[in-house]
Amino acid sequence: MIAALIRHSGSRGDAVRSVTARVERTAETLLLAYVVEGELERLRLPEAVSPRIAENLWRHTCCELFVARKGAPAYHEFNFAPSGEWAAYAFERYREGAPLADETLDPRIAVRRSAHRLELSASVALERLSLAGAALSIGLSAVIEESDGALSYWALAHPPGKPDFHHTAAFALELDEARD
Repeated sequence: MIAALIRHSGSRGDAVRSVTARVERTAETLLLAYVVEGELERLRLPEAVSPRIAENLWRHTCCELFVARKGAPAYHEFNFAPSGEWAAYAFERYREGAPLADETLDPRIAVRRSAHRLELSASVALERLSLAGAALSIGLSAVIEESDGALSYWALAHPPGKPDFHHTAAFALELDEARD
């Protein structure tokens, strides 16, 4: 499934034309691919580093996944940076959670870049999150930082008000139970 992300109306910056995300699912894995198209030379993109857990990735250019068992208040958040850094969080309910410092969650980020296109792919092991095979509610989003520090916020859907990827309205993609 391929979905176009929508730019939040309160976002600053205009270097990005579009952000899309593709999701493929097996019972145990989500395969994600984000594509950012625009004037990449106007974006602040981090240099590639060895894959590792990092903090505060959401403050700069990164792609994000929010995933919950359909109908449940608990959810997980993943941040994937073009640098190869990543972060994972577990929430019991809306914004009540903590980082998951678990290296085995390694989402195997891969990045390809051309003059006007950035592609970031990642995989999430659902069995490590106790979500294998479950019906899921998913939020796909991206934060894009321009060279001047302007931020734009992209998501499948935005709730009223300021950007809030944690809001249930942002979990706009539903996937049925999976069977291999």
